[in-house]
Amino acid sequence: MNTATTRAATIRWAALSLGASLLAGCASGPKPPDWQLEAKGAMERSVAAYMEGNSRVEQAELTRARSQLARTGRADLLATAELLHCATRVASLVLEPCAGFEALRPDATEAQRAYADYLRGQVPPQGIALLPALQRAAAAGDAGAVPGIADPLSQLVAAGVLLQTGKASPAVIVQAIDTASKQGWRRPLLAWLTVQAQRAELAGELEAAARLRRRIAITQGSALPAKDRTKDNQ
Repeated sequence: MNTATTRAATIRWAALSLGASLLAGCASGPKPPDWQLEAKGAMERSVAAYMEGNSRVEQAELTRARSQLARTGRADLLATAELLHCATRVASLVLEPCAGFEALRPDATEAQRAYADYLRGQVPPQGIALLPALQRAAAAGDAGAVPGIADPLSQLVAAGVLLQTGKASPAVIVQAIDTASKQGWRRPLLAWLTVQAQRAELAGELEAAARLRRRIAITQGSALPAKDRTKDNQ
């Protein structure tokens, strides 16, 4: 999948999962305001850059998106961007508090608060109904629901939540690796390959672990000739 298609899929996920009107396409109706177009484009580029492993571009575009959204004075719109930003972290197994959202939590919507709790694997039972439909089964601990999530980012987020809660089966890890690989998303691919390699090592499966470590080296670019390597800005 090329970068443009990846970005479009990411934003469709954001619009459907978080109800973010600013990230939705504007195929009809009046021309959207400039801030909306700028925020949408910046978030697309930020998410794509992060998943590809380019932290410098990701941070620059995130800053641009935040600036455009802040012009509206609406905490709910800014909270949507922060949740999308944090969702990419969960997909890549960077499991940390969503600090940008927490600063906005008092003025966020109830559904946004439930989603933030979900990203940390701490959504209460009454909050599950507020989540995007495709995420509810994973939030309830159903590892078998992951393959049925068609959107790749949503699928990786669900897998990351299951890993946090100790409910990620070996099949979930394999699915996450395959999904990240198909998208060419280096950052989450490295994270999930590392998890699988560590589990193989702990189980004494040394040949499998060695094979996974070689795949990690390829993904990092360290298996390429020096002149062909690209700098990964993780």
